[in-house]
Amino acid sequence: MGAFLIELAIVVAGGGAALLLFWPRLANSIRWRATVTPLASIIGSGFLILGPILVNAFGHLAVLAMIGLCVAGYGFGAAIRFNIAQLASSPSDGHWTVQTERVASWVLAFAYVVSVAYYLNLLGAFGARLFDQPSEQLPQIITTLVYAVILYAGLSKGFAMLEWMERLSVSIKLAIIASLIAGLAIYTGIHWEAALLTAEADLKAIDLSSLPLMFGLIVTIQGFETSRYLDSEYSAAERQSSMRLAQVISTIIYVAYIALLSLGFSSTSFVANETAIIDLMIGVSAILGPLLIIAALSAQFSAAVADTQGSGGLVHELTKGKINAAGGYVGLTLVGVVLTWAADVFLIISYASRAFALYYAIQAVLAFVRARALGQHEGQPQIVRMALFASLAALGMACTLLATPFEGG
Repeated sequence: MGAFLIELAIVVAGGGAALLLFWPRLANSIRWRATVTPLASIIGSGFLILGPILVNAFGHLAVLAMIGLCVAGYGFGAAIRFNIAQLASSPSDGHWTVQTERVASWVLAFAYVVSVAYYLNLLGAFGARLFDQPSEQLPQIITTLVYAVILYAGLSKGFAMLEWMERLSVSIKLAIIASLIAGLAIYTGIHWEAALLTAEADLKAIDLSSLPLMFGLIVTIQGFETSRYLDSEYSAAERQSSMRLAQVISTIIYVAYIALLSLGFSSTSFVANETAIIDLMIGVSAILGPLLIIAALSAQFSAAVADTQGSGGLVHELTKGKINAAGGYVGLTLVGVVLTWAADVFLIISYASRAFALYYAIQAVLAFVRARALGQHEGQPQIVRMALFASLAALGMACTLLATPFEGG
């Protein structure tokens, strides 16, 4: 009976979420369309890999680590939202601010390069699970082949052929995540007494020594910054509100997922690797494993396409056309293939976290400078904002300098 309830919950939750997400009134809503882009980025890339990492590292306290990551992400989002508002109200920045924005854009372009490597290496790891007895090199081979497909699409201007996949995958991914959380909720409810015993026995400390690992996971809640660059499609107010909504929704999803996972499984009940979530869900439901592989493949591919385009476009803009978008795609592919064969997924995640943390630190510095200028202009000191942005800049630099990779196995 328990197994039937779990499967029923998975089907009902996934089907209901799909109907809602494909409902024309929601799908065509301007606010929802503006929200989907950052939301898909936030919960797309690290959702599946993050759960097992946090449960392995922190046991039942994994949910506290997740809340900490989400709070940090919301703080960085607040700095970027402030910058959006200030650029809209007084777009004429000083020379130093303009140059710093330029540096931030270069950092973001590089962060995209590393994040694409992260996405596609996860895709390779999940893709290898489709085969019975994959070789150790199969994930890297799959990743390299997908790089070749994306590079070909970029050089032949064939990204339009891939963009339909990106739009479709967002709704599919969110529906599958709804299925996952529903299945975990029923599973934990059925095994409630055992879950409580597991929780009591599986408490691990979260202290200063945990911070480098958490710094190395910043990339898993990254993605909200995409709203900053949607000014050609949405107003400043729409971009601010949609980014805030995306972060609130993703926080609720992440916290529910990690809480249920840490209650249902102990840190010693699985081998922590890139695809550990598949092994865990096989014990929960017969259909969750295949669904999660589909979600992983579509999510990583669409995210990689989006960031490849973003990186190529940024490089073209920053070099004032000296390096065209195609040149950016070639550079991204070369760096990505080297990372694929030289580093494991967890190391690439820490590299990507450092790159995005540096970008967030620079955005926080810009927010600090603009808050100070606003205070001087209006005659009202922005003490609280300046303190917040200074703290966020320090946190971003700490993440950049101190992040360490998770050691799987």
